[in-house]
Amino acid sequence: MMRKLLVEELGRKSRDEYIHSTKFPITIVLDNIRSIYNIGSVFRTADALFVEKIILCGITAQPPSDEIHKTALGAELCVSWEYYKNTIDAIHKLKNDNYQIWSVEQVENSTHLQHFHYNGEKIALVFGHEVKGVQQDIVNISDGAIEIPQFGTKHSLNVSVSAGIVLWDIIKNIILH
Repeated sequence: MMRKLLVEELGRKSRDEYIHSTKFPITIVLDNIRSIYNIGSVFRTADALFVEKIILCGITAQPPSDEIHKTALGAELCVSWEYYKNTIDAIHKLKNDNYQIWSVEQVENSTHLQHFHYNGEKIALVFGHEVKGVQQDIVNISDGAIEIPQFGTKHSLNVSVSAGIVLWDIIKNIILH
């Protein structure tokens, strides 16, 4: 028989412990995300998977926001974040800070997620607008593109679901090696 764990048994870090802990060297870039609830969900996923920070760009809303808080459940208070009016400026700053830039997008010559090998260096993952995806000028200056293989009729995943899938796959490979 299995028993659900109590909240007290989960080993949760306090906000202060979380903020001062060393995170995985992974930054999430949200390129013009229109849904505030998706933004909150990405914050929550970033917290769960110990991502170093989120960069919010363009029309992407920023905390404080009741709607972000509703899905983030307070993760927006712990996960480090920055805002840039233009995604291209954020990408140039990340490149100057020696990040590899990978757009998560369906493009020619993309790397399917199961074939992506993370080398442990600083990486920024760019997730795009729910309808338009990652802007072409951002794809153009990315070091590569990761594609999540899909087999149904839509070939489209919610941006927060895509973030969870890609981040978990990368983190899983870190902790297994």
